[in-house]
Amino acid sequence: MADAEPVPRPTPGRESAPRARGGPAGAGTGAARAGEVARREPSSVSTAGAVVHPTAVVAPSAVLGPGVRVGPYSVVAEHVEIGAGTWIGPHVVVEEWTTLGRDCRVSACAVLGGTPQDRHFAGERSYLRIGDRVILREYVSINRATGEDAASTIGDDTQILAYSHAGHNCRIGRGVIITNACQIAGHVVVEDFVNIGGMAGVIQFAQIGTLAMVGGFTRIDKDVPPYMLVNGNPYRTIAINKIGLERAGVPEQTQTHLRLAHRLLVRSGLDLSHAIDKIASECPAGPEIRHLVEFLRASQKRGMGIRR
Repeated sequence: MADAEPVPRPTPGRESAPRARGGPAGAGTGAARAGEVARREPSSVSTAGAVVHPTAVVAPSAVLGPGVRVGPYSVVAEHVEIGAGTWIGPHVVVEEWTTLGRDCRVSACAVLGGTPQDRHFAGERSYLRIGDRVILREYVSINRATGEDAASTIGDDTQILAYSHAGHNCRIGRGVIITNACQIAGHVVVEDFVNIGGMAGVIQFAQIGTLAMVGGFTRIDKDVPPYMLVNGNPYRTIAINKIGLERAGVPEQTQTHLRLAHRLLVRSGLDLSHAIDKIASECPAGPEIRHLVEFLRASQKRGMGIRR
């Protein structure tokens, strides 16, 4: 009887791969590995016209419009509405009672509709309402409001760039640009087409007027007049926002009137009340001058005032 052939032993620390039936050695292993890759990287799921990555968590009551895309590991809570065509990037959290309009873009790690950082908040239902075509970059945080049925609002076509924060009950207008790492406290009003430079800070209850330009690193501790350029810590009203006015199509004649208003407001030596009266009486009437005068009077009445 012939001696049996010795059985090969596996090298220590390694196991021999089993052969797949009906194919060459290793074919089964390759198929298994392909299956493992497919399980680790599952394809996105389309639901009612929206595309949701399988690792994202979307609450049953959330309403996603057609063409919405929700990226990996994002969380969309109850009572959220997201408009058609909006893109939600990876690791985004959209908290309850938040509404986003159409064609918005929300980048990685943004947190929208978080509870107010406010001792007066008692768990009441309140809202964050974001308009159409809004761009929110990485790590932006925006809180919903304090007060039953109150809302924080962001207007259409606004951009809030990376690491910026907008607090509870903020009202941010249309076409606003808030640059990186700005910190906006609660109850702040930012009117339309304002531009806020990087790392600026805005005190609670302040108001920033239409087409104002706030320089980078500026500390806003009072209201900012519309159409003006402010800068510094604390800020000073430097000049009219010439570039912003030109881009907005404000006529040169109106810019001349605003330049006169700035001189009366800042350089005349008059107290604020008399400077406002002088602007109203000496600057030719127009929508911009009227808005400037109304803004200044309302600011004075609220007790906030401006820096000159």
